[in-house]
Amino acid sequence: MPTAAKLFAALAFALLAFFASEILKPHLPEGTQFGNFSFYCALIGLAVGWRIMGPAAGHGWWPAVNAGVRTAAATVAVALLIFSVYEMLVLAFRRSYDGPMDAVVGIFGIGVDYLMNLLAWDVLAVLVVGGALAGMMSEWAARRWK
Repeated sequence: MPTAAKLFAALAFALLAFFASEILKPHLPEGTQFGNFSFYCALIGLAVGWRIMGPAAGHGWWPAVNAGVRTAAATVAVALLIFSVYEMLVLAFRRSYDGPMDAVVGIFGIGVDYLMNLLAWDVLAVLVVGGALAGMMSEWAARRWK
């Protein structure tokens, strides 16, 4: 059921994912073609914010901060999985793998490479602080329109 907390959580985490992806871009290898990377990250943040943070709002301020940071981590995990699978499919169609198991194992290797680029202090700070603020905003909406 749609609630104000879910709407605010979805919008807040879409915005957080967009800005985190913009901050991540300089940390990725030179020559990377981004395309609509930031907008795809925003869509992932929108969905994860609606599904995880939205129902968690309305239980207090500290639980909201905790749920916000947890939702930011879940957004990163889902984005890593989606982009790793996409990259694996691109490499699979170029016949870079010997078989299907090599391709599945390749997903985790690609995900670890992306995660190493993500472990920069500015990206992590945006995700943690932004997740906490987005959680507090969702809590405010849950209390305001209860």
